[in-house]
Amino acid sequence: MGAGAGSRRGQLFLRSLLFLLLAGPPAPRPAGGQLRYAVPEELEHGAFVANLGEDLGLDVSTLSARRFRIVSRAGARQHLEVNLENGILFVNERIDREEVCEAGGTCLLHLQLLIESPLELYRVEVEVLDINDHAPTFPWQEYVLEVAESAVLGARFPLESAQDPDVGTNSVHTYRLSPNGFFSLEVQTRSDASKFAELVLECALDREQQRAHRVLLTALDGGVPERSGTAHILVTVLDANDNVPAFDQPSYGVSLPEDAPAGTLVIQLNATDLDEGPNGEIEYSFSGHAPPRVRELFHVEPRSGQVLLKGPLDYERASLHELYVQAKDRGPSAVAVHCRVLVHLLDVNDNAPEVTLTSVSTPVLEDAPPGTIIAVISVLDRDSGDNGRVSCEVGPDIPFELRSSFRNYYTLVTTQALDREVVPEYNVSITARDMGSPALLTRSTLTVPVSDVNDNAPRFLQPSYSVYVMENNAPGASICSVSALDPDCQQNAYLSYSIADGHIHGMPVGTYVSINSDSGHMYALRSLDYEQIRSFQIQVQAQDAGFPPLSANVTVHIFVLDQNDNAPVIVSPMPRNGSVATELVPRSAGPGYLVGTVSAVDADAGLNSRLSYQLLQATDFTLFSVAPDTGELRTLRSFLEQDSTRQRLLVQVRDGGQPALSATVSLLLSVVETMPQTLSDFSEFSLPPEASSSSPLTLYLLISLGSISFTFLLAILILTAIRCRGERCSRQGDGCLPHRCHCCPGSRPSPDSLKTSNLTTQPPTGTTAATCLDVPMGGPPGYCYKVCLSPESAQCDFMFLKPCSPPRNNEKDPGKRSQPGQHLHVSKQIKQPNMDWLPPSKQQRPALKRYQIWHCRNRGRG
Repeated sequence: MGAGAGSRRGQLFLRSLLFLLLAGPPAPRPAGGQLRYAVPEELEHGAFVANLGEDLGLDVSTLSARRFRIVSRAGARQHLEVNLENGILFVNERIDREEVCEAGGTCLLHLQLLIESPLELYRVEVEVLDINDHAPTFPWQEYVLEVAESAVLGARFPLESAQDPDVGTNSVHTYRLSPNGFFSLEVQTRSDASKFAELVLECALDREQQRAHRVLLTALDGGVPERSGTAHILVTVLDANDNVPAFDQPSYGVSLPEDAPAGTLVIQLNATDLDEGPNGEIEYSFSGHAPPRVRELFHVEPRSGQVLLKGPLDYERASLHELYVQAKDRGPSAVAVHCRVLVHLLDVNDNAPEVTLTSVSTPVLEDAPPGTIIAVISVLDRDSGDNGRVSCEVGPDIPFELRSSFRNYYTLVTTQALDREVVPEYNVSITARDMGSPALLTRSTLTVPVSDVNDNAPRFLQPSYSVYVMENNAPGASICSVSALDPDCQQNAYLSYSIADGHIHGMPVGTYVSINSDSGHMYALRSLDYEQIRSFQIQVQAQDAGFPPLSANVTVHIFVLDQNDNAPVIVSPMPRNGSVATELVPRSAGPGYLVGTVSAVDADAGLNSRLSYQLLQATDFTLFSVAPDTGELRTLRSFLEQDSTRQRLLVQVRDGGQPALSATVSLLLSVVETMPQTLSDFSEFSLPPEASSSSPLTLYLLISLGSISFTFLLAILILTAIRCRGERCSRQGDGCLPHRCHCCPGSRPSPDSLKTSNLTTQPPTGTTAATCLDVPMGGPPGYCYKVCLSPESAQCDFMFLKPCSPPRNNEKDPGKRSQPGQHLHVSKQIKQPNMDWLPPSKQQRPALKRYQIWHCRNRGRG
């Protein structure tokens, strides 16, 4: 350690010698009748300072005899000494400028020289010059800086300041930051010319990509040679609160008498945080770059924000103290905000200004033009002279200003347009400050409420609404609710809802839906049917009660959802003459032989119209099968000798709805040895090449068919004659026209005459107007047919009149039927079948055709 100290002293000696060679010998400088010299610090013992004997004009040979000496206080260190042999002032012990002069500025050693015989007193000042013998140092070599990832670009984060006991250019001159892609460095200057650094965010942070950043902060002084000190900064990226604390103003100024006792309140800081709980609880503390001297003199209460006096003040040492206070909430990822407090040390002033509101005109309309007078303020200070002269001002960042009309009278006026929806009320802080020394001030708060005008139209919560309603809904049921907001208040924010005029399928929109004008709830006025209307849209208007009223519109899209309310309808095969559908099947048919296809349709949509086929009953289940998707009826095996020649099948068609609806069709299959050349109306089978016209079975079949056709035609002619005779007798009573044969009410044919045909009549219960023919297992269930015996019916034996709809589930009395005059109206309401799930038919060879009465029904309608 001794060798190191000697080396350090040698370096300082060489540096001081170089300094003296460059600057030349220290010449005496008179300062008010005294000598003044300059000497660098850290010189070794015996270093030359000045030749006092020569500069004072003394005889060097008499200095010892006249007791020439330096007079100093008792206990004071003797840094300089005089050589009595030659009168040279030299360094007695090493001078540390930072130790001799604690404060900055010029460092002077005041010497009093005394010589006797005669007694003479001389005053000499020696200025100790600073050399760059200290490097900047940080309080910590490494510290953590927490930065929220939501910090905006350009956000500033004060860093710890480096301390350098040297002064002038040898003190901290600048800071430097290691290269990185996220932060830059800005160097700020305090009022005392000291430097501190702030970290500036240049690139957005993302905690999920990089949780921490390491940078190196370097402090450089301005000496020669340059010295530096470093500190490692660990920037931790954290999730920040939604709101950070905010001071009432960024900078505060306060005056304090220099004789104020410890514990005196310097200023009450107030920062607010919009968060709640720990995130809204604020703690106050000094910023990291607050000078050590400030920490010795002042104290900040962490909870209350009070700045209290901690140590004794000295106006002659420092008349101004600059405090940097930060506020941080107690939530996670807290971000600190800073403010500056300037403490001026002044003499006591015994009267503070008084602020009186002589006239107040509130509230003020939000559309008031700039320059509107809000209040008249009078200011009075009982002091006289400069202490009685008062200036008045308002806080920053508010749309108000003070205008002086007379001495000590001010008017508070608006400077810009107001907006109640942005700020409904202003707390105007009025500050009155006198011109005394120190200046005293008084703050008064004036609350200025802003009254509303209707300047905002309603706004719906959504740009449009989509509503899904199940069909067959109950009339009057609520289907949706719309809501709008109006930022105005009171009557200007009261909203009423209505539906714009329009038509849906030719009907006014008001017949479909209604809306509650107060709540916005919408109701369906009728039961919707998916098969008739699948979607529609309406315009809803929201209008406030202001003057003039403002309104907004929104489109409501209503989609009707399908419900399984339609059972499948068998299209083919159709029953013939009230009996089951029949078909011939050759006994030679092998496995997989296509007998025919059962086809059905469903008026519903989606899964509700997806049909599946199933064989419910069969004479022999091992002989036939039905494809569940296509309805194809095929043989499972070859026919055996013991198999019956007549096979009865019952096929069920079921849709995919919940609950599922179904329909059934009965088939009668006749197994024959050979297929006839003349096919039935349902078959399209091709005869085998071995079949010949000379077959006896074919001849018998032709004779049978001819006999049956002749008998059927004869029965039809007899029934037609009887029917027309009865109609001519009752033509005037029932209104039947002479040129058409109508099935008029009351003209029912006798049961005996109908017995001659193959039709079985089953009149519906409670109905006397129409005769319903129950066709077993054929045609659409519940269809009614009526016999019209007239010459016009030569092309068709039957006429389709109306559907005999079965009672719905919600009908209490299934025996009630529609009246005869309503038949045509009901038939128009038949829902059209949905063809989405029909099986393909182009590549199939159907053996079962539609029943002839289906075509007859279509021609009868024509």
